[in-house]
Amino acid sequence: MTSTQRTYPGHGAIVGRTLRESTPWWPTAASAPPGAPNVVVVLMDDMGFSDTGPFGSEIDTPNLDRLAARGIRFTNYHTSPVCSPSRAALLTGLNPHRAGFGFVANADPGFPGFTFEISRDVPTMAEQLRAGGYATFAIGKWHLTKESSMSDASDRSSWPTQRGFDRYYGILEGLTNLHHPHRLIRDNSPVAIDEYPKDFYLTDNLTDEAIALILAHRAESKKPFFLYFAHLAVHGPLHARPADIAKYAGQYAAGWDAVRDRRFAKQIADGLFPPGTKLPPRNNEPFGEVPAWDDLDAQEQALFARYQEVYAAVVDNVDQNLGRLLGTLDALGELDNTIVIFTSDNGGTGEGGLRGTRSYFAQLAHMPGLPRDWRRDIDRDPSLIGGPRAMVHYPRGWGMASNTPFRMYKAHTHAGGVRVPCIMSWPRGLPDRAGGLHREFRYVTDLLPTVLDLTGVPRDGAPTDGVSFADVLRGSNERARSEQYIEMVGNRAYFRDKWKLVMTGRAARAAAADEEWELYDVHADPTETTNVAADHPDIVAALADSWEQAAWENCVFPLDDGTGYMRDARAPTDIGRPMKLLPGTPHIERYVASRLISLRSFDVIIDVAYSTGNEGVLVAHGDQGGGYSVYIEGGHLRFAYNDYGNLHEVDAGALKPGSHVVTLRATAIDNFAWDFAVLVDGLAVAQLDQMNMLLWIAPLQGIDIGLDRRSPVSWPIYERHGSFPYTGSLASVTYVPGEPAPYDPQLVYLAAQRAMHAYD
Repeated sequence: MTSTQRTYPGHGAIVGRTLRESTPWWPTAASAPPGAPNVVVVLMDDMGFSDTGPFGSEIDTPNLDRLAARGIRFTNYHTSPVCSPSRAALLTGLNPHRAGFGFVANADPGFPGFTFEISRDVPTMAEQLRAGGYATFAIGKWHLTKESSMSDASDRSSWPTQRGFDRYYGILEGLTNLHHPHRLIRDNSPVAIDEYPKDFYLTDNLTDEAIALILAHRAESKKPFFLYFAHLAVHGPLHARPADIAKYAGQYAAGWDAVRDRRFAKQIADGLFPPGTKLPPRNNEPFGEVPAWDDLDAQEQALFARYQEVYAAVVDNVDQNLGRLLGTLDALGELDNTIVIFTSDNGGTGEGGLRGTRSYFAQLAHMPGLPRDWRRDIDRDPSLIGGPRAMVHYPRGWGMASNTPFRMYKAHTHAGGVRVPCIMSWPRGLPDRAGGLHREFRYVTDLLPTVLDLTGVPRDGAPTDGVSFADVLRGSNERARSEQYIEMVGNRAYFRDKWKLVMTGRAARAAAADEEWELYDVHADPTETTNVAADHPDIVAALADSWEQAAWENCVFPLDDGTGYMRDARAPTDIGRPMKLLPGTPHIERYVASRLISLRSFDVIIDVAYSTGNEGVLVAHGDQGGGYSVYIEGGHLRFAYNDYGNLHEVDAGALKPGSHVVTLRATAIDNFAWDFAVLVDGLAVAQLDQMNMLLWIAPLQGIDIGLDRRSPVSWPIYERHGSFPYTGSLASVTYVPGEPAPYDPQLVYLAAQRAMHAYD
């Protein structure tokens, strides 16, 4: 693969490997090779190495156990440290930055490795398999479209059905409420639904849809199919079915240290690691520390155990649904001729913090200037954990146990972030590999060329960074790939043969610490317990130089400097504008809605007619994880504010019959807070002061006019009235964004840029 000098406006010269410059990839229709297998990729979200039975877990996963017995367990498979980059690499065979995903698709800093859209000149696995005669289906999490392109009015060129999938059903972005999903998409359109059934659970629903697509296809066609099933489990917020949670009641009272020890013992007994492999000490790195379970008091232990009971229930349910999917293929007589790949997009996470959280979106809020006393958890009944009312994630001690036997978490380049479970099964094509272990280094980019080679679909010559291991699976003694760079938020790693070079970046370490490379012999020390950098300075220097060269070739720079710029900076035109919404307006998508209120003052002007007996929601924005609504009940005008799960409700008084202009006025004040006032015909009638702002991904749900769809802002209102459509006449609701708060990172970065240019 050649190199070329490429110039990007405003960024100078950047070295990058040559793609087919500006040439869209157009597939040529063909028939699949005779006897070509189906392909099913099941991708988990934030699942650590040890969370299933085949990799050491106590969680009940009989269907994965059977899949492993019929296939191959990969004990040395690696991925990117976070989700969007891993998904882009899996589907393109390109290194994440070169595919445009140097971070999750919730940012837009404007650099070549951070475009958050797969280039049109890069064919996806779906496009190549479809060109090779396959039907192609995508189910579940996408997260390969940048936020500004997710709305109904946006360019859909990066949506699944424009990137090679015949059909799609799922969530375009990275997470949702599994009981009350905020916005489902079918093909190219949002699914219109006001209220979910009481027993709705997204993992079940996604599996229903996947099975329906397969059955409908097979009824009409003999073409092989590719199913990309990307779960939203086990990403936070953690939600599970009550019966599944009950199954694990009391099973985690011994705590994460005991669970980790038991899992490691099983891994050694099963031969996943050689005898003599060391279990690292409990994580103690800055911002990654985990306390000893026995040092917690009884109340903490009970609360923390509940989180893991829910997590285990989520995994258990995924396995149940995998069994339904594989059972369908078996009933069709096609299971033996289906390549099934089960893996995860990164390791278990530490994002729940030291103590876990029942206020997940508050926990995720990280930006410059946020007050030190920002509340990241709220005191809620532990019985709510796992249900639709609580947005929760486990304490990072369970993330440590999830990643047994490895160190650290998601977003890190130590093994806990990047070494994940992987199972491949194809009884008809690889009968001699059933029940086997594959111990050689593999990377997520290798899956695309391997799948193409196993299916017999020819590659069209598009460049890939991945290396096919199809011949190795068929018995070749070909040597495994030995070099790979990894980077995420400044965390770095480089693999060569038995060596792994690692560095923790500024965004994930103590600010006062110096950046230093660590070196591990991962053949002798797969769990990275002994840093040998001081013993091999020449190897450290050589690998560091190779990492930098690979970083330039793959558009890794600029590195995250820990300020939050790479996450928070956006184009200056990405600002809110006044928006008038009429009754009957479909749900306003989450990101578009956020531009109207995020980090600023705003007015919501409601033109409503009220007659005695009319009631219902006038406007609602958000859900159980955070939001606000204005509604009329019992003749009174009311305002509800959900502060990341802590509900405040204000009675604005009786409303007289007639036409009124009701205004909800939010004034941005210091310390990332709002003062709210409710006005009727210009007269202030109620107020609610010092409310925490809803930041980053909150409100997760967008704006609804005349009712509160799906996940409600106010649970008491939902219990009494459901989505509570307004029974009177609502003329319009107009959002008027005010001035951004002075601490808006975009203003801060813009001021810094202007100062820099003035200095130049």
